[in-house]
Amino acid sequence: MHSNHLLLEEPIRMATILEPSKGSFFPAMTKIVGTLGPRSRSVEVISACLKAGMSVARFDFSWGDAAYHQETLENLKTASKSNKKLCAVMLDTVGAELRVVNKSEKAITLKADEKVVLTPDQGQEASSGILPINFAGLGKAVKKGDTIFVGQYLFTGSETTSVWLEVDDVNGDEVVCIVKNSATLAGALFTLHASQIRIDLPTLSDKDKRVISSWGAQNKIDFLSLSYTRHAEDVREARDYLSKLGDLSETQIFAKIENVEGLTHFDEILQEADGIILSRGNLGIDLPPEKVFLFQKSAVYKCNMAGKPAVVTRVVDSMTDNLRPTRAEATDVANAVLDGCDAILLGAETLRGLYPVETISTVGKICAEAEKVFNQDQYFKRTVKFVGQPMSHLESIASSAVRAAIKVKASVIICFTSSGRAARLIAKYRPTMPVLSVVIPRLTTNQLRWSFSGAFEARQSLVVRGLFPLLADPRHPAASTNPTHESVLRVALDHGKASGIIKSHDRVVVCQKVGDAAVVKIIELED
Repeated sequence: MHSNHLLLEEPIRMATILEPSKGSFFPAMTKIVGTLGPRSRSVEVISACLKAGMSVARFDFSWGDAAYHQETLENLKTASKSNKKLCAVMLDTVGAELRVVNKSEKAITLKADEKVVLTPDQGQEASSGILPINFAGLGKAVKKGDTIFVGQYLFTGSETTSVWLEVDDVNGDEVVCIVKNSATLAGALFTLHASQIRIDLPTLSDKDKRVISSWGAQNKIDFLSLSYTRHAEDVREARDYLSKLGDLSETQIFAKIENVEGLTHFDEILQEADGIILSRGNLGIDLPPEKVFLFQKSAVYKCNMAGKPAVVTRVVDSMTDNLRPTRAEATDVANAVLDGCDAILLGAETLRGLYPVETISTVGKICAEAEKVFNQDQYFKRTVKFVGQPMSHLESIASSAVRAAIKVKASVIICFTSSGRAARLIAKYRPTMPVLSVVIPRLTTNQLRWSFSGAFEARQSLVVRGLFPLLADPRHPAASTNPTHESVLRVALDHGKASGIIKSHDRVVVCQKVGDAAVVKIIELED
């Protein structure tokens, strides 16, 4: 992988751009989160999604019941087992989401310059003149001149299927709006977004808690996507709730930044969260268009320096209905990779899109091409400078492993780990080659039963750029210096060879514990 690395700053022959890309066992270093739904819930389609590059499956509980999502998850388990591919599970909460309630599911046509009333009376039928909503406090939150957006799930950004409203008057709980563009709203679920307006709803709703304590706990979810995170306290409350559920105490919380309030408190949210999801659909409405890129670049940089995954959403909306992305979308995916994001999250494109598998494959190919021109040298120096001196022992080992791997042109870095922390630190420095994280399970007990840890850690690395987990035999401890440890390394090397990332005479950098010390060693493979 390193041999194809080049820089955009360096002169290249334009004709080389047309050369076909070489295939790889790993479609890209950047990970892909796919939302499973009506178009992507069968075993066959999920299997194809896994093969195309999906490493995290997102279950969005803003629609569908627990039984529906459980059936999808069982299909995911079947597909994952038959394809021998690990896949993490992410539960996405509803949070402080405002909705238009359209019980009849009839299409609603709104005409520009006409008026429509938003009412909390959900007993009324949705029509071109009145839209029932699920929030009684909107009248107190908005004023004349404020902007409200209503669109299909998920926002398509298309002016024919989403509508801009301007508040004209407030009559008690009802809000009278002027329609700014003609649109037809079809389906049962429309999301409502009040631009730069604080909505007094809890981040973790009672419904969210019921879903997490039942479906989430039953399935030991790897990630919780905390929708509409606005303060660090939101993350702390969610973590406190997870800690009371036993099996979910290790579940990682990804704060979903969706509005200006979350942007304002970004730094303290980042400190508390395990990762960040930049929900550009809502942010793109809350922010002026010319400011969206600036927030993305700043937020991704902060995540990179903190060593926490940054996930970018809403990149190829047009592929919901089309087989190819637009030129702007293809460039947008590449720029997200060049900015340093860890993963791309696909929503409507895989949930209800016509081409879920092709979308994952296309996004993966764009990511792989962008990674070839990622300026790793500049990124490495910037990260080392940010970390400063003296470095922690583990940070020093991680950065040294990456520096050594690049200097000797290693084909892969192999890291033995129990918690996954060492491997994540290595990935933080964005090596140009894959990092094989060999997770050694640990045997634990609560005095009532034995259990192995390690599966959580392995799956949770599936959202980290460049990190590819491998579950080791629990009989071989990571810190062992006896011959059995060499057999674990042999398994990792064989896996690398089978994957096509390791060949004869390649150099491999190995990071492991020997006694109380962590060491980096370089090995050269024979025939």
